[in-house]
Amino acid sequence: MVTKVKTGDTVRVILGKDRGKSGKVLAVLPKTERVIVEGIGLVKKHVRPRRAGEKGQRVSISAPVRLSNVQLVCPSCKKSARIGIRRENGERIRFCKQCSADLPL
Repeated sequence: MVTKVKTGDTVRVILGKDRGKSGKVLAVLPKTERVIVEGIGLVKKHVRPRRAGEKGQRVSISAPVRLSNVQLVCPSCKKSARIGIRRENGERIRFCKQCSADLPL
């Protein structure tokens, strides 16, 4: 599946327990149609002690979120908007459907 969301984009969650929050995309998982967003979908992970005398601990990590549950935030109009793709001179260019501004690819 071709995703319109890239690593480094800012997205807003539109569905789920973190609805309304926004964050930066850390990774895109196209095969499972999920994205990992900084500070969104936090889950606790138990970590074993690595060295003798060190204690184990619980660490919060970001779990993957469905791609359909996030929407890209346009850097120019600062609103979550649908994204379109057009071709100019053989290149794919992403653009905001609200303000028609080009987005970096």
